[in-house]
Amino acid sequence: MTKNDKIYIAGHRGMVGSAILRRLQAAGFENFALRTSAELDLRDQAAVQQFFKTEQPACVFLAAAKVGGILANNRYRAEFLYDNLMIQSNVIHAAWQHGVKKLLFLGSSCIYPKLAPQPLREDYLLTGLLEPTNEPYAIAKIAGIKLCDAYRDQYGCNFISVMPTNLYGPNDNYHPENSHVLPALLRKFHEAKRDGAPSVTLWGTGTPRREFLHVDDLADACYFLMQHYDEPGFINIGTGEDLPILELAQLVKKIVGYTGTIEHDLSKPDGTPRKLLDVSKLLAKGWKAKIDLETGIKQVYQEIQTQL
Repeated sequence: MTKNDKIYIAGHRGMVGSAILRRLQAAGFENFALRTSAELDLRDQAAVQQFFKTEQPACVFLAAAKVGGILANNRYRAEFLYDNLMIQSNVIHAAWQHGVKKLLFLGSSCIYPKLAPQPLREDYLLTGLLEPTNEPYAIAKIAGIKLCDAYRDQYGCNFISVMPTNLYGPNDNYHPENSHVLPALLRKFHEAKRDGAPSVTLWGTGTPRREFLHVDDLADACYFLMQHYDEPGFINIGTGEDLPILELAQLVKKIVGYTGTIEHDLSKPDGTPRKLLDVSKLLAKGWKAKIDLETGIKQVYQEIQTQL
């Protein structure tokens, strides 16, 4: 990837895509081909083909996806499978047809089996059953990994895949029904403090353990891997550290300055018991996360509290 290459970031206004754009701009890249979802529906194969024919990007970051938390994944199962299959299939196929030099496909740690050994190594893929609540999204992302490998095997395409852990940061989704756990907690505690509520309700037992990576760290890792990683399969991106959801909630409570209590709604699902990525493959390549969780959450809360 050189400064003269035209770069297409699919999903450049989302949390991940916007972080990648900021990272590339900071590194001096200026030649971008960008479209909003209103300007280019990536589910439309003909429209995607026309875009690649017109723009001829040299490098592609495929960060566009339909995403959401447990509730949204479980409720909109058809859309999560169909939309994501169409988006990635159209972009990856067009990238091959129009001679893209390198493509990076972003997946999700939910691709791993629900009860896989911890920490999650890349070779645990397809060794067991998936978590039922987000299986459609996971199936789509697994298909994306395999599609990149298939084009690599058959046509020699330099298409790589990365699997980030749970993300947070600027441009996250704070919707009360379809946000992920960390932004959902930030919103809950912020509103409870604002409204003087005596307690905040946490879904499930709070015992599942999760790993969290600031999206700016993810963007830095993607930039690094586009320059230093050219292998089949995929590579995990994370911090290598996790904590229980209850401990996360207590940390968010402290950062927000909320003084009430935490209660549990045990009728709601816990989801996967633990999701910690084995990042030894990434560490061996020479990259490590820099932003610790408390610092990252404080930074995010300072940026978004006036919007909540």
